Amino acid sequence: MKTSKPKKELNSKGITMHFSVGAIIQSKGKYLLIDRNTEPLGFAGIAGHINEGEKPEEALARKVFEESRLRIKTFSLLFKEEVEWNWCRAGVTSHYWYVYQCEVEGEPQNNPEASKSIGWYTPEQIKKLKLEPVWRYWFEKLGVI
Repeated sequence: MKTSKPKKELNSKGITMHFSVGAIIQSKGKYLLIDRNTEPLGFAGIAGHINEGEKPEEALARKVFEESRLRIKTFSLLFKEEVEWNWCRAGVTSHYWYVYQCEVEGEPQNNPEASKSIGWYTPEQIKKLKLEPVWRYWFEKLGVI
C-alpha cells in the first residue's frame, strides 16, 4: 500500500536512511533545475523521497510531474547509491539515491510549493550557482561541472 510517508530503512551503520529519486533532464546542452524554497536550499534537479510502497520509477514520474508539470517519455538509471552525508528537512542524514536521465514532454512550469523558480542552465551557469550539496555531487560525478 502506498502512503505519503518516506520509505526508510536502517543503513549498514544502523542509521535511518530515506530513499530518494532524482531526475537529470537535459535539452539542447542545458539542464533543468529548480531553486528550492525549502531545506535544503539551493539549485537542484527535480528530486524527492520515495514513499512507502512506491517503486523508484513511480516516485520519479510523480516528482517530475509535481515539480515541473512535465511527463516522462523515457528514462534510464544513471546512479544507484547511498549518500551518507545527504540530509533532509526531516532530520535524516543518509539517503539511498536512484538518479535517472529523463526525456520529457511538455513545457516546464514552476510549482511555487516546491521552488522559487525553474529554468534551463548551461554547465557554465551551473558552475556558478549555489547548488544543493547532493546536486553538486551528482553534476560532478556526471562530469557536467
